[in-house]
This record gives sequence, structure tokens and C-alpha cells, in this order.
Amino acid sequence: MLQEQRKITNRFFAAAAVLAALAGACACPVFAEEEKVSREIFAMDTVMTLTAYGEHAGEGIDAAVDEITRLDALLSTEKKDSEVARINEGVIGDESLSRDTAKLLAESLYLYGETDGAFDITVYPLMQLWGFTDGNYRVPTEEELAETMQVVGADDISYDEGTGKAAFGKEGMEIDFGGIAKGYTSGRIMEIFKENGVESGLVSLGGNVQTLGRKPDGRNFKIGIQNPDKDSSFLAVIEAADEAVITSGGYERYFEEDGVKYHHILDPKTGCPARSGLLSVSIVSPDGLLADGLSTALFVMGEEDAVSFWKGHSDSFEMILYTEDGRLLATGGLKDRLTSDYEIEWI
Repeated sequence: MLQEQRKITNRFFAAAAVLAALAGACACPVFAEEEKVSREIFAMDTVMTLTAYGEHAGEGIDAAVDEITRLDALLSTEKKDSEVARINEGVIGDESLSRDTAKLLAESLYLYGETDGAFDITVYPLMQLWGFTDGNYRVPTEEELAETMQVVGADDISYDEGTGKAAFGKEGMEIDFGGIAKGYTSGRIMEIFKENGVESGLVSLGGNVQTLGRKPDGRNFKIGIQNPDKDSSFLAVIEAADEAVITSGGYERYFEEDGVKYHHILDPKTGCPARSGLLSVSIVSPDGLLADGLSTALFVMGEEDAVSFWKGHSDSFEMILYTEDGRLLATGGLKDRLTSDYEIEWI
């Protein structure tokens, strides 16, 4: 059983906003209107919308924003004083990792093993090479790719959970938690909501949505999954309660060169954008970190391997796949709460 991504296009911002509106709308609140609090902030390179209901909604939102700010400062690869940046620069040395970074590293290494390397936090040098970190996009040469691939592979990271210390096995290795940081953050927000007496709420972090409880009227939240083929429309809508619904797709960040699109989800085995036959992968799970990591990994794997992986871990998550040839597939556990104008192939 499994344990508990510089530029964002205008299209992605618009879809995120519509998604957030759908997720939080249509309630017939039991609570008074002043007991619903929503706030929008920009952090972790994305627009985040937080909504909480009840008499403690304000306190919950304030505490959650503080936590987002803290985690952004801790985990950012761009902030030179962040812990991750210091790790990549070799500054930390023999210091023990903070609780959050240690948790993310341990879970990243676990997912690396479980997905046969499809999820790999050491692809950061490749992200830099392709220009996805600073917007200076370019297609690297075969020689550049081969050289950079020498420092890719999380099996060259050693981590001692007892001491909390980590080390790279090769000089030039760098890590980025972008594939799971938002999922971890949404999970922490749910915990903070609970600690502050909030029983109903949700957060939208771009393509990541996580919910706490149900809407004040007792109904499930409705989460829209963006259609990669159409702006500001939905591929499907899922009802969710106490779950994360996290989507990864090549439509989120990409550039074009000589008529070819190159997206930001890189295959760690080739160093190039994954060509798996999938346009998007959505994961539904109570665990935001897990859902975030698997949405990336299963996109890299492709349909056949993703289905096989789910069959071996069906007690931990459900999934929705949208293929390049326009097929929509979903796992059977979503039958009673997933709707779409597309014909759904049930796994």
C-alpha cells in the first residue's frame, strides 16, 4: 500500500480560476455569508485560492496563508536562502534536514522506487537545460542531454532517516520538489484548517484541488478537470469530499520550436518531454502529496503502465486518463461521482 511544476500560460491561469469557482460555488450555505472566507494569493508560481466556512474560517485562512508562505520560502529552488537551494549548492553539508524537507525527500525516494524512476526529483538540471525554470526555452543538443543525464537519477541520493541527513552521490546533482510540493502544501492546509476549527473548505493551487469535509449544505464539492483540447472548459466533473484531485498535463507549460511542442513533464529515462500518448492524468486520493507525485509519474508511464500500476495500488488512489486520440478512461471507484460529456471507458 502506498504511503502517506516558469512561466504559466494565460490559458492555465484562466482554467485555474474557473476550476476554483466551480469547486466552491453552488452552495446553499447553512452558515451565514460572513462565515465564508475566501482569499487568493500567488505562491509557488501559481494562483492559489483558499476557501473556508464556519465561524473559524478567518483564523483558518490566516494560518493557512502563513503556512503557504513558510513552505514557499523553504522549498523554492529560486530563492537562494531556501533549504532546497542550499542543498543544491552544497551549503547544508552535514546538517539535518528540516521536518518538511525530510518528509518530502523520503516520500520522493519512495515514489521513485515504486514507479521505477518515472517520478524523479533529480530532473531539475534537465528542467534548467530545456529552459523551463527561467523561460529561456530551447531544445538541447544530444551531447548536452547526454552530459546532463549523467547527474539524473534519485538512486544516487542517500538519506538517513535516523539522522535526517542526505547526500548526493554525484557532483552536479540538484533536486526540485515541484512535482509534489503543491500536493504536500494542500495537505498541510487541510491539517491547519482542522487545527483552527474549520470543518469545511478547499484550496485550489492551479491544477491541484484538495477539499476538507463537504460543502456547508452537506453536498460534496464539485471539481472540474480542465479539458486539454479546449480553453476554459471541463473534461469531466468529479464530486469530492476529504480528497485531493490533482491533474498533470503537457498543456500546462510548453513552448514551440520549428512547429513542435515541447512540454515541461520530462521523462527521467530520456531527458526529453514524455511522449506517452497521454494529454492529462488526474489522481484522486485523500493524500495530496501522493496524488501530486502520481499524476506526474503516471503521465510519464503512459496508459498501459498507468493502468497496471493502479491495479497494484487501487486501495490508495483513483485516476482519470485522457489520451492523445481523445479517449477518456477512469477507474471503477469513480463510477458514482464522475460525469463527462465524453464517453468514459471504465477500468
